[in-house]
Parts: sequence; structure tokens; C-alpha cells
Amino acid sequence: MKILMTGLLLILGISTVQAEPFAKGDPKVGKALAEKSCSACHISLMGGGDGSKIYTRSDRKVKSASQLEGRIRACNANTGAGWFPEEEEHVAAYLNATYYHFK
Repeated sequence: MKILMTGLLLILGISTVQAEPFAKGDPKVGKALAEKSCSACHISLMGGGDGSKIYTRSDRKVKSASQLEGRIRACNANTGAGWFPEEEEHVAAYLNATYYHFK
């Protein structure tokens, strides 16, 4: 019985570690929010184009799921986008699914 419980705890622990970040976010909703509120600023920062290079550049600042959350919160506050936490989660889900692929 002890071995069975240990095995079950290991399986549950592994599945918890591999849980997707931003699981409550909807990437489709996040895409619409990002296109509305992020693109113009990112285009100006990147000197033209569609602005998405800010996510894929070699010196990008975001290197983890928690840093992505923090960056989205900071941009939301600095631009006055007025997103609620669940909207930030949608944007994070979109950016992660499209560019970052954090696990």
C-alpha cells in the first residue's frame, strides 16, 4: 500500500510540475487585446514592422512565465490599457502560445 501511495504522489507531482502556465487564459481573447493595446507601442519601439519582433529578438527581456506576467502587468499599468487580471491572463496565454512556449 505504501508503494502504491508513493507512486500516486509521484504521478500527481509530475503532472503538477508540467501544468501549462496561463491555463485559465484564452489565447483568442488575448490576441484581440494585444492587437488593440500592444501593437502600436511595440511597432514604435521596434522601429516599424508589425511589432512582434519584440517577442522574438535575441535580447528579449522575458525569459520565464513569471517574467511574462510581470511584463504584461507593467505594460498594462504604463499604457493605461485598463485590463483586469483575467484579461492579463488572456494576453499571457496568447503570447505564450504564439511566441514563448513556457511550460
